Amino acid sequence: MPFIKTSVDVNIYYEEAGEGRPLVMLHGWSGSGGVWRFQQEMAAGCRLILPDLRGHGRSTAPPGGYLLADLADDIVSLFEQLVLTDAVLFGWSLGSQVALAAFPKLKERLAGLVLVGATPRFTATAGYPYGLPATALRGMGLRLSKTFNRTMGEFFRGMFAEGELSHEQEERINREITLEGGLPEPAVAHATLDILASTDIREKLPAIDRPVLLIHGSADTICPPSVARYLAERLPDARLVMLDGAGHAPFLSRPDEFNAILRKFLQEEVYGRD
Repeated sequence: MPFIKTSVDVNIYYEEAGEGRPLVMLHGWSGSGGVWRFQQEMAAGCRLILPDLRGHGRSTAPPGGYLLADLADDIVSLFEQLVLTDAVLFGWSLGSQVALAAFPKLKERLAGLVLVGATPRFTATAGYPYGLPATALRGMGLRLSKTFNRTMGEFFRGMFAEGELSHEQEERINREITLEGGLPEPAVAHATLDILASTDIREKLPAIDRPVLLIHGSADTICPPSVARYLAERLPDARLVMLDGAGHAPFLSRPDEFNAILRKFLQEEVYGRD
């Protein structure tokens, strides 16, 4: 199985398929690279690389070290050891924050970014009303401590808008992704939830001088659509695609449409600029 070992002895597992320019896709909180099951077809046009963040999937869980900078440095190590250049870095939810945090060290290796269900700050604060109330994340932490599996199940179901998934879609997602992916240890889930509660990378946005595709569901209740518009206004070279009626994971509920949008961006907006 393919792993890279970081300078702090964390083993990062990744899967790889296809050839050509790299597309590195980072999953969200308490997920794994297996969440991209419906994006495997992207390997027909690029070198698709799907890492597990530390403590998730098959990547090892260090006794400490769950700051956003730690997760970002793991991805920098992945790029360096796999000698990735002219790449597109894709981040969903927590993965979008990891991608933005890694950008300064990866800038010369990147041709563009894709951010899905993204936010520079999960919680609302003075002058920034676009996030969730801080109490929402504290409540999530308390529920995780009491009923971990049930709370994770509720979170997963909450990623989708009412009626967004057909019965057949829900069964397929459960069969091919949820059951296969597994959950991180509770300590890892709590530690990375703390990242969501504390991270604020708004000041980094003006320095992201690469083409950025923002894909966001109009019915996303985890990262509200107003966050996507906030990002689109502050990233120097961003285009926003709002998917009407989609929740926090449109790549699962509408994979064909999602993949077509991603493919068009890669072909026309990133590599078409050569």
